Amino acid sequence: MAIKSTVFKASLQIADIDHGYYADHALTLARHPSETDERMMIRLAALALQAHRLQTVCQGDGTLAFGAGLSDPDEPDVWLRDFTGQTRLWIEVGQPEDKPLAKACNKADTVLVYAFHHAAEVWWRGIENKLTRLDRLEVWRMPTEASQALAGLAERSMQLQATIQEGTLMLSNGSQTVTIEPVRWK
Repeated sequence: MAIKSTVFKASLQIADIDHGYYADHALTLARHPSETDERMMIRLAALALQAHRLQTVCQGDGTLAFGAGLSDPDEPDVWLRDFTGQTRLWIEVGQPEDKPLAKACNKADTVLVYAFHHAAEVWWRGIENKLTRLDRLEVWRMPTEASQALAGLAERSMQLQATIQEGTLMLSNGSQTVTIEPVRWK
């Protein structure tokens, strides 16, 4: 019998000062048995950083949600679809291979990778040349210390506030705040 995913609920208040986006999101995250709290929280942080695209890309007429992620390799970790069904944003977390990223670039308007973990630099040096031709792709590095600190915010029921200013995300649960400054690699 397969081990089931663990369900997490998050109430996320986003104040994206950079993009003038202010909204509350009620989210359900299914954490795959092989997924760590760190990876799950990186997915949530990526969603917070890109939530403004609901307004800037879809003028409010879209759906921003978590994909099947580890359960289905053909789905993103986070996606934004407009009401025509067009995938406007595809987000991957971790260190994906180049071929799935090329496929994603054919399916979505924009593809983002949020690399994290201490081995991210090694992954990037090995894959950078293979990704240069993918013009719809952006690659971001989440600092290791910040991504590890995010795991400490993980709870089955979360009340989180995300503030984005000058490209920096501050994610807080009221008693603890994690500051993340993603670095753009591509």
